[in-house]
Amino acid sequence: MAWQRLQAAWTPAHLALWRLAWPLILSNVTVPLVGMTDTAVVGHLPEPHFLGGVALGSATFSALYFAVVALRMGTTGLMAQAHGAADRAELRLGLIRALLLALLIGGLLLLLGGPIAEVAAWLFQPGARVEAAFATYLQIRLLAAPAALVSMVLVGWLLGMQDARGPLLVLLLGNGLNIVLAVLFVLGFGWAVAGVAAATVVADHGAAALAGWLVWRRLRHLPGTWSWAAVLDLPALRRLFQVNRDIVLRSFCLQAAFIGVATLGARQGEVALAANTVLLNLLHLASFSLDGFANAAEALVGHAAGARDRPGLRQAVRAGLDWSLAFALLICLILALGGPALIQLLTDLPAVRAGALLYLPYLVVMPLLAVFAYLFDGVYIGATRTAEMRNGMALALVVFGAAAALMVPVLGNHGLWLALALFMAARGAWLGGIYWRLERGSGFILPRPVGRPA
Repeated sequence: MAWQRLQAAWTPAHLALWRLAWPLILSNVTVPLVGMTDTAVVGHLPEPHFLGGVALGSATFSALYFAVVALRMGTTGLMAQAHGAADRAELRLGLIRALLLALLIGGLLLLLGGPIAEVAAWLFQPGARVEAAFATYLQIRLLAAPAALVSMVLVGWLLGMQDARGPLLVLLLGNGLNIVLAVLFVLGFGWAVAGVAAATVVADHGAAALAGWLVWRRLRHLPGTWSWAAVLDLPALRRLFQVNRDIVLRSFCLQAAFIGVATLGARQGEVALAANTVLLNLLHLASFSLDGFANAAEALVGHAAGARDRPGLRQAVRAGLDWSLAFALLICLILALGGPALIQLLTDLPAVRAGALLYLPYLVVMPLLAVFAYLFDGVYIGATRTAEMRNGMALALVVFGAAAALMVPVLGNHGLWLALALFMAARGAWLGGIYWRLERGSGFILPRPVGRPA
């Protein structure tokens, strides 16, 4: 009887979402491997300042790219809607607009390399040798910025076309090439920090080339023409900038919360800071997995929004919730049973292990608290209702700040983990609450497809 009920609940939307999600989950999980490889190869060099330079350089680029990840998200939402509306012209025009924006931002990063290095050095205050290694890394890796941003747009376009295997190939090639070349350049050629940066430059250009080829293959089957007048259409440009602006602001709020976790954790002492770092690495790995369902929801919800298909949108959201909750429960179980072993794998320091085990229960329940935030981020990106997503993240940041101010002085690191849990729960509650309220009323309001008259 239970199996029959499960089969009855298994809709085509569940199958469609899983078809999109599993390649994305696999590709997302490969992302942390690049950082781990860079740390491993540079960590075997004779001087510690090499590792310090790479660590600071990676942190700088993480902050820069974290802000402009809106290019990938915004492109997916807009192109999924154009795909759902069968608007072939907009599939071309939207791609060109997003590519121009990527090249503009990438060019600005190249021009501002010097000021970026100075600001980062002022913030980090590294020693002379670490700063020299950091400057070398930054100068070389900036050469990859335009290619990396173009790759984000192309991957977002493929996702909007409900092609998940293309992004999987792009990420596997890029990350795999990065790993192999980092080992070759650093341990084989002895290029040290320059080798790690050069590996990323080659890998990012290779990934962008593959993504461009995959997009070109799809475009060949979308006959049509384009003109600069249509590309520079002011309403379409305004919408592109509005969507990306909201996602950038949302990303800054998210980054601010995790910077707050790192800062407040450092004030709890070295052991608490190290224990938090171990657990946050595991949380990020879980987040990459759950993000696969959010990315799939972006494509399906965007397609339904473009087609003005309210039932299809509801089915996509329901399928996303079912899959995300099931995987969140599985991750919670894995963390509960295997958390101690994972902690031992990540650190052999007894005090840090003991501290991580002490706070492990917070990590175990975190996927269930965060799953709604992840999934509904995908829903709102697909529907390009980015203002609500931005507002929800800002509200959650206020909740985190207030909770941390009240609980950390009293409960210490326990208070910090409780504040992070409230931050995740507040995001999901805001986005889920708005969706539920709209569905109880006139339905989740769909945006008017691009290129269609009002």
